[in-house]
Amino acid sequence: MSTKRDYYDILGVSRSASAEEIKKAYRKLAIKYHPDKNPGDKEAEDNFKEAAEAYEILSNAEKRQRYDQFGHRASAAGGGGYGGGNMNMDDIFSQFGDIFGGAHPFESFFGGGGGRSNGGRRVPRGSNLRIKVKLTLEEIANGVEKTIKVQKQVSCTTCSGTGAKGGSSFKTCSTCNGSGNVRRVTNTILGQMATTSTCPTCHGEGQIITDRCTSCHGEGVVRGEETLKINIPAGVSDGMQLSLSGKGNAAPRGGVAGDLIILIEEVEHETLKRDGNNIVYDLYLSFADAALGTSVEIPTIDGKARIKIDPGTQGGKILRLKGKGIKEVNSYVRGDQLVHVNIWTPKNLSSDEKAILEKLKDSPNFKPNPGKNEKSFFEKMKEFFE
Repeated sequence: MSTKRDYYDILGVSRSASAEEIKKAYRKLAIKYHPDKNPGDKEAEDNFKEAAEAYEILSNAEKRQRYDQFGHRASAAGGGGYGGGNMNMDDIFSQFGDIFGGAHPFESFFGGGGGRSNGGRRVPRGSNLRIKVKLTLEEIANGVEKTIKVQKQVSCTTCSGTGAKGGSSFKTCSTCNGSGNVRRVTNTILGQMATTSTCPTCHGEGQIITDRCTSCHGEGVVRGEETLKINIPAGVSDGMQLSLSGKGNAAPRGGVAGDLIILIEEVEHETLKRDGNNIVYDLYLSFADAALGTSVEIPTIDGKARIKIDPGTQGGKILRLKGKGIKEVNSYVRGDQLVHVNIWTPKNLSSDEKAILEKLKDSPNFKPNPGKNEKSFFEKMKEFFE
């Protein structure tokens, strides 16, 4: 699917839908489009994945808030954004513990694992990690590569992450015979009904460790540190989240690692302010410079720039430096730098300065005389942002 549909439209719920309404809508679609019910139907499979992705975002309060604010743009930033968008069948089936009370929705009807890997055995998944990365305005404008150290669960080197001493101290679970699932048949008034659930002995892994690793005590993971290089695209904003798949906590006994969620924190610039993709700078001019005209040097995110001030420049005027702002995320479109002109009035004057101004104040050129077409500051601002 090249163009993503709105997640609320996919689930058929309103933007004000409650968590329970979202769960109910997803459950209905999951049953309707499940691959076991629609074997070989590519369209049904795509709908099934699309619904799972929508639920993965909207069922999480924080991800839903970011989606409501930024839409699919945050996912585009850094290749993930919400942590969704690239779900495989194992990721989708892992949701069913919440939706269907711990069982695969079609296990009770078909007695199978619904396409899980490893012959239906449960694959452990590591938890996600969240870190903050502080960025200057210049780094946000140009994009940056950051090297960070992350404290997290890493795979045990002693047992290669298996949790077993020597890496091979396992035996097949006798309860499920290595399948990871147990099947029960019960008699009902409608006949026999088969149900399949996760094996309570091996917790779905299909095998049991006979001799645990002494370094990780059978978990397959230990506390450690990893140094990562992350590429942050230009145009990210404060509060935006990027996701690095598989860079979170390692999973027990060789499972799938979680994701690393990177929260962007924007460091306030000393003189420049950000307004969307535009950069705003307050320029203060003396009365003489504004009246006579001059050229001044101002800061930009690309360094210093010299601009011309025309004679008779009025306070409140906005000068636009085209293309001197911040790029849209994953786009070539770039904002502008807006220079707000302020006339600085001196508070302490010498006697000579006062005498000069006394002579000038009665001159017709020094009396306010706005023309008919002179626009207010707010009208000028409106024109710039339209």
